[in-house]
Amino acid sequence: MVNLCGIIGIYDKENKDISKILYYGMYALQHRGQESAGIAVNKNGFIDYFKDAGLVHEVFPKETLSRFRGNIGIGHVESKDNGEEEISLSAQPLVVGYKKGALALANDGNLINSRQLREKLEDDGVIFSTNTDTEVIANLIARFHKDDIEMAIQKSLKMVKGSYSLVLMTLDRLIGVRDPYGIKPLSIGKLGDNYILSSETCAFDTIGATYIRDVEPGEMVVISDGELKSIKSGKEYNKKLCIFELIYMARPDSKIDGKTIYLARRKAGQILAKECPADGDIVISAPDSGTVAAIGYAEASGIPYDEGLIKNRYVGRTFIKPTQELREQGVRIKLNVLEENVEGKKVVLVDDSIVRGTTMRSIVTMLKKAGAKEVHVRISSPPVIYPCYFGLDTTKRKNLIASDKSIEEIRKIIGADSLNYLSLQGLIDGAGGEDVFCTGCFDENYPMDIEDI
Repeated sequence: MVNLCGIIGIYDKENKDISKILYYGMYALQHRGQESAGIAVNKNGFIDYFKDAGLVHEVFPKETLSRFRGNIGIGHVESKDNGEEEISLSAQPLVVGYKKGALALANDGNLINSRQLREKLEDDGVIFSTNTDTEVIANLIARFHKDDIEMAIQKSLKMVKGSYSLVLMTLDRLIGVRDPYGIKPLSIGKLGDNYILSSETCAFDTIGATYIRDVEPGEMVVISDGELKSIKSGKEYNKKLCIFELIYMARPDSKIDGKTIYLARRKAGQILAKECPADGDIVISAPDSGTVAAIGYAEASGIPYDEGLIKNRYVGRTFIKPTQELREQGVRIKLNVLEENVEGKKVVLVDDSIVRGTTMRSIVTMLKKAGAKEVHVRISSPPVIYPCYFGLDTTKRKNLIASDKSIEEIRKIIGADSLNYLSLQGLIDGAGGEDVFCTGCFDENYPMDIEDI
């Protein structure tokens, strides 16, 4: 299953209550997943957990959160392309009991050989209760775990293919693992003398922790007795961080692999203004993920930046809604036009991407109904032409508007007066110019063979 997730793990060697730290850390990662949330905590050698469909504050009211006491814990937020009942069933963390004890897992990623592994395990008599990749990994670990949990994890992950960032909790340790290409992010922080693992560094800022470093591609970090141990896979791969982390998924105040998301997006907007100039009176953004690029565009173009769309802060991201109908409804509820700023003006609208086209078509229509004289759309990434198999919610090419339509055809569909995209090289240059990204959704250059999918 394809999903967007945020994960966090905490080890407190002083054995303090960590539930509230987990809660606020997950709150900071809420942008990475808005359909389900879950927490698992080691409580005196027993793993207590709760998970359900909903936002963090909905799933964990005060009375529910107060029951979680312990010194090791993991949390997970997620958006899935499923219905609510299926979301509740497959919410994470996954907690399993087996011969060697108990284990809790939370994962951000997507295994492209999950189906084959599941079928093999089922042929051997394994019964699955969810359709998640995480349960496949858990079963492999249980199968390989004889004396050494770390060796069992290493053996299991040698069998999987795809993207993953994992946080795992046993009765005495916290473990984090990042896939060999580093497609998914995972960072290490400290709160006092205690270690924290998180998808993004913004969670550290929220809970008052200090960012230490990123987990390296293929690295496993094991935290036990308050100490961190690093175990490398022994095989080197070329780093291929998902470039959509910089474009869309990560919060602008986060850092991933040493790259400040805000600066990368601002630079992309500046390069976009040089590559794709527009004759406009004001520059506005499609909030929130397009805002930083719009600021950069305004700086480089000399066209003043202003607010044109007001966002309802209590509505989630429309791109990661599970159905098309909900996405369209979400756009109407989420955004409203500030008529005084756009009426009679030539508007340059900057956004981070166009995937399906639904959101942009709705926004352009709203702007023109509010009296905008012209709407010139500028996108701070290239056209999304190919599916993503590693965690972005775009596995079906037929759902991608740019897969079979030209830029001019897309312009007509969304109703814009002009439409231009940032080049792939411009996007990479904005992020520092290094060849360290997975760009498969733009150019079909995936970090691994996907022929068997």
